[in-house]
Amino acid sequence: MAVRALRGATTLDEDTPEQMRTRVKALFAALFERNGLEPDDVISIFLTATPDIRSTFPATAARAFGLDDVALLGAQELDVDDAMPRCVRVLLHIETDRPRAELKHVFLEGAAQLRPDLSRSD
Repeated sequence: MAVRALRGATTLDEDTPEQMRTRVKALFAALFERNGLEPDDVISIFLTATPDIRSTFPATAARAFGLDDVALLGAQELDVDDAMPRCVRVLLHIETDRPRAELKHVFLEGAAQLRPDLSRSD
């Protein structure tokens, strides 16, 4: 099996722990569904959040999705002028037999604007 990387992102309408759990769980659900993943396929996950997110860690929401035995690392995005607000990004390292071209990256909510070419749900 090859080690591949999947990207994804979502945004929050408001900075609350409930919204973080809801949006991050939806992001992981879409990544897993569109790519036929199981939790054992995931090697590690790198999560980032924009500096305006202060209510909770994205990794807490990832664990609530059922990834409590996966290595998670969180970081803060650069504080760049005109950056998308309240944005959470993920990078999953997975084991898969699928070629890179068949992987489906997922960008939800406002984050779909970041990569419209990768935001299709097909």
